[in-house]
Amino acid sequence: MPKALMAKTGRREKKVIHPYSRKAAQITRGAHKQEKKEKLKNEKALRLSIIGEKLQWFQNHLDPQKVAYSKKDACALIESYLDRFCSELEQIELHNSIKGRQGRRHFSRETAIKQTMQRERQQYEGYGLEIPDIVDAGNLKTLREWDFDLKKLPNIKMRKICAKDAIPKKCKRKNVTAVDKVLEELELKDESSDSDEEMAPVT
Repeated sequence: MPKALMAKTGRREKKVIHPYSRKAAQITRGAHKQEKKEKLKNEKALRLSIIGEKLQWFQNHLDPQKVAYSKKDACALIESYLDRFCSELEQIELHNSIKGRQGRRHFSRETAIKQTMQRERQQYEGYGLEIPDIVDAGNLKTLREWDFDLKKLPNIKMRKICAKDAIPKKCKRKNVTAVDKVLEELELKDESSDSDEEMAPVT
């Protein structure tokens, strides 16, 4: 473009970027970085939303008379939490049982609910289900005062509770002691049988 014409228009003609140039590679890297950043942001937002829903359920089902929960009480509340979808599943079953309907309605929702219930049940009966720490009095107070703002979630401590926590320690010790006694008796029997064989006369 002539200089005189460039001075009049006040702008340069845009250069075509070669697809294999360093500039093109830089733009591609920048786009991928931004895409990854957005993906992580969305995943974090989804994770916070799921935790927020869980905390909201527990907050709505807290006993207003309790200052703190025992592990046994926490387990009872978890059982209610694990059964929170039961009424919805019953409604879906009721709709599907009506005569004249072809195919199952709400199939994807039903599948998602059952998978969630199975996963949470396995966690609870295994290494533990993560819930707000309602065993701690201070954290319970923080949970009660929470205003559903997801930015305040880090202020609420979480704790893993498993089904075994519902059993008092005394009962656990009794069970262990009983098992130990049985094992000791079996060992003594084995030792006595071995000694009888050794003492038997050789003919």
